Amino acid sequence: MLDISVVLAAPGWRAAVKRPEALARRAAEAALREAGASGAVTVLLTDDAAVKRLNSDHRSKVKPTNVLSFPAGMPGQLGDVALALGVVRREAREAGRKTSSHMAHLVAHGALHLAGHDHLEAGEARRMERAEARVMRRLGLPNPWRGIT
Repeated sequence: MLDISVVLAAPGWRAAVKRPEALARRAAEAALREAGASGAVTVLLTDDAAVKRLNSDHRSKVKPTNVLSFPAGMPGQLGDVALALGVVRREAREAGRKTSSHMAHLVAHGALHLAGHDHLEAGEARRMERAEARVMRRLGLPNPWRGIT
């Protein structure tokens, strides 16, 4: 069973993405189904300052990043995923992608981390990229890895 909650902490998400809560929920659900995972996940759609604080507090990196995943380590709880609006918007613009597609990809990426995927080594990275591409296809969105060498 999947229990996905979305918290919209930065209202700017609504200007950047049509129905951001629904898209985040669909992306997380598709990623967790892809991974065969079950449990509760919270997706936090917030701003760069909040993600910068989380990154600093939990990873000792004093800067915002696009997505952070926090595994729960408790039965029935997979964990939390947080996205930074400014970083996501900027990366989408630089890559020539829609903010909505990039957001969905990053939610899926974070959810796959919660389900046990990683990308520290080449083989792991390839498996995770393929899983992300399958999730995006299920969502009817472009493959984020197509055209990247």
